[in-house]
Amino acid sequence: MHAFARPPLSFLADSRCRRSARHCRGRGGRAVGSHGLGAAVSAAALTLTGVSAGYGGQTTVSDVSLAVPAGARVAVIGANGAGKSTLLRTIAGELPLMAGQMRRCETCARMGYLPQAATVDRRFPISVYEFVAMGAWQRMGVFRRMSPAVRQSIANALERTGLSALSRRPISELSGGQLQRARFARLILQDAAMLLLDEPFAGVDRPTREALMTLVDSWHAEGRTTLVVLHDVELVRQRFELCLTVDDGHAQLTPTVELLTLRPTPADGKSTRHDFLRNALRA
Repeated sequence: MHAFARPPLSFLADSRCRRSARHCRGRGGRAVGSHGLGAAVSAAALTLTGVSAGYGGQTTVSDVSLAVPAGARVAVIGANGAGKSTLLRTIAGELPLMAGQMRRCETCARMGYLPQAATVDRRFPISVYEFVAMGAWQRMGVFRRMSPAVRQSIANALERTGLSALSRRPISELSGGQLQRARFARLILQDAAMLLLDEPFAGVDRPTREALMTLVDSWHAEGRTTLVVLHDVELVRQRFELCLTVDDGHAQLTPTVELLTLRPTPADGKSTRHDFLRNALRA
């Protein structure tokens, strides 16, 4: 493949890299500027202020205010249907803010988003190499020849995801785990400062999960910010320093170690918010 033609929309919808304004506003909200936010927020990769998220006119998560530190590994956790994916899609710009303001730091204007389910039509006659190379077209533009530097970046991404030997194989012949590796390889090419991953390890075997988690660790070492929707309690416990807990229409950012800390049962015997998450992480 020597030049880029515009790829099918179904392939691009599966993995996106977005450039966005530093300030976003929801209905009835004003843009949040850098002044007046304080030192803690100025060091944040992502700041949400009074954000409500949902779709179809229904609010799923409301009044979320938090600041994600730059370079953090954040596990997004909560029960099924709590609104984790909705909140992530809102941060990614896939869904409009229903209320509040969102601000990303200037270096995080370039953001990579990996949706939960692959929307790839495997019947399309395209190789693994060509599929992965689509991660570079947004930086290059369409109808341009690939430079030697881009070709080397593609080769590096294939090597880091263990797909070098499969680069010429049609994507129709990939297993589920191999396809997920290819989706990660495309993210590598996007060179985003913030990465949003929605259940990236669902349906893959343990070796593939560990290989992909090693990539997440390497992004962390490079100073990139990652938000990852997860259900694997042990993985959260061992590899993520912060948890974005989503529960009962609310969300908050909490150090993982705090969720692991035993807390006394209230005198009235009623559960407190996030008790089910603490119990799961202590298991």
